[in-house]
Amino acid sequence: MTSVPTPSPVRHIDTAERRARLSERHLLTTAPRAVDPTTVAESLVALHSTDPATVFLSVAARSTASPADIEKALYDERSLVRMFGMRRTVFVLPAALAPVVHSSTTAAVAAKERKEMLKLGFGADAGTSTGKGSGQKVTAAWLDEVEASVVAHLTTLTDATGAELAELEPRLRAAVVYGVGTKWETEQTASSRLLRKLSMDGVIVRGRPRGTWTSSQYRWAAAEPHPDLPVAEARADLVRAWLAAFGPGTEADIKWWTGWTLTGVRAALTSLAAVPVSLDDGSTGYVLPDDVDPVAGPPTTPRVALLPALDPTTMGWQQRDWYLDPAFRPALFDRSGNVGPTVWRQGRVIGGWAQRADGSVVWKLLEDAGAEAEAAIAAEAERTAAWIGDVRVTPRFRTPLERELVGP
Repeated sequence: MTSVPTPSPVRHIDTAERRARLSERHLLTTAPRAVDPTTVAESLVALHSTDPATVFLSVAARSTASPADIEKALYDERSLVRMFGMRRTVFVLPAALAPVVHSSTTAAVAAKERKEMLKLGFGADAGTSTGKGSGQKVTAAWLDEVEASVVAHLTTLTDATGAELAELEPRLRAAVVYGVGTKWETEQTASSRLLRKLSMDGVIVRGRPRGTWTSSQYRWAAAEPHPDLPVAEARADLVRAWLAAFGPGTEADIKWWTGWTLTGVRAALTSLAAVPVSLDDGSTGYVLPDDVDPVAGPPTTPRVALLPALDPTTMGWQQRDWYLDPAFRPALFDRSGNVGPTVWRQGRVIGGWAQRADGSVVWKLLEDAGAEAEAAIAAEAERTAAWIGDVRVTPRFRTPLERELVGP
């Protein structure tokens, strides 16, 4: 790859200002207020949805919206859309941003998914396991026929589970074995893979799940396909949204968050005429051309916040030392790099929290924050427990501190 010279920074943004920007733009400077769930998602670009509870608790930390309000935005109004996006991760994002994410990122992933599916040996007879690689190769015509059948069925239904769709389209039961001869060998039906690929295409969407808002047993519904935007334009639009919410950020931060190549990131930054700034760690960050002016510091009486596992703020940058002490990482992250529930104050992480089986929200600080902060955290823990109500939340990716707080 040809090295691209880094432009000289026009000014310095220190860590204190970065934390002030984070607090203000991620709705963490004041107590949760009456902002709708879509506005919260817009302030964070997108909400992580690998763990369904994250979506709800990320909104709850910043808004007085109820679980029913969030479900209404997701499943009735569809002002929020759940879809595959950056880093092949499921996000919930504002519907207006869906075409941007699709064209910049998801469409390429869907194309790779189709190629992979065409290499797999699904059974010729629906409902019959192929055994170890003995199935007939999927043809493009077979795949197109089954996809069209699924979409046609969903256009006549409000929604349906994968199992219900397999009753209507038996070819969804065709099976394939992955990792033949390895310890990871497993069998999977066409249903899960094909429905995921159709959702990447934007023609079907995850609907209301079975069970509570912590459930990932989604039903499927038909959707209007996303309009195709020029890839370069869509990438510039996505980086513009990210810089507005997370800037300043480095090329490495944007590359990690988007999952793109460094070449793609640099092209988007150039298209936006992003402005380089120097950061306290010696790296070069970027901000939008209209976002160069200094930002005031955080309020003298800072708010505390309990953010959930995988919250977009905690996961927003690749380089996190400016808001997360490296000494805290072993307690707050699992071995794969997934963050657990965190306690925030003045734009930085100071501890973690968890919900116990009795519904109580408990927390632990990893540094001394003073009596005033501890009182505020206790009050926020009570508010969070009341918001969650009778539901019990266990993070999908459990971390050492979360396990410690929950207890045996």
